[in-house]
Amino acid sequence: MDAFLRLDADERALLRKSASRGHATADVRCLAPLVSPSKVVCVGQNYPEHNDETGFERPAEPLIFSKFPSAIIGPGEEIQLPAVAPKRVDYEAELAVVVGRKCRNVPQHAALDYVAGYMAANDISARDWQVKKPGGQWLLGKTFDTFLPLGPVMVTADEIGDPQDLRIQCSIGGEILQDDTTGKMIFSISELLAYISSVCTLDVGDVLLTGSPAGVGMSHKPPRWLAEGDVVKTSIDRIGILENPVVKGVSGATI
Repeated sequence: MDAFLRLDADERALLRKSASRGHATADVRCLAPLVSPSKVVCVGQNYPEHNDETGFERPAEPLIFSKFPSAIIGPGEEIQLPAVAPKRVDYEAELAVVVGRKCRNVPQHAALDYVAGYMAANDISARDWQVKKPGGQWLLGKTFDTFLPLGPVMVTADEIGDPQDLRIQCSIGGEILQDDTTGKMIFSISELLAYISSVCTLDVGDVLLTGSPAGVGMSHKPPRWLAEGDVVKTSIDRIGILENPVVKGVSGATI
């Protein structure tokens, strides 16, 4: 995928013409569409109802944090409950944006021209680390290994159309826990790309997580934390369903 993203338009057209043979999905195991972006940039509190349920005020500017690429897993791969933080692990369905052209200081009106495609994502979060550690540990609480499912595929931007008109859901065991549309975002994708690229260069293959709608586990009464045996389904219109089982993590050295 990294090589594909760096092809020019003519090379991509030739590749599409040659891609006449396919494989039945039952015969292959799909990996995460991207596994080594130089950056995974995340946006917090980007849906009004999510702000309401968590007690945050509407942000005047995007709230930006990051996850490490080592957290990425693909469709069907296991979300592991960390041995050091197994009890308050949460789900957050999100639309992921893949950067298709290296950019810096992108004007908002042209920002979507720099998008290669879109994926479903889940910003898995250990809330006890994110919130309860001294000073908060947003980065570490959100970047445990396996805490970033991506997929099930990357759909190119031309097939998505308007990315601000997509239904996004998260369900577990048939229960729909999150259900909203990307049109509710406080800061649109074009606004986010313009804002972030005013600070740092975005490279080909970088991933932007655009925020999660209301319905996260910590806001349920009682809280709905992820548990061993759950299967998290993250679905987005025109992209598909990303499924990941939840298992107990192992303690001690494993590498």
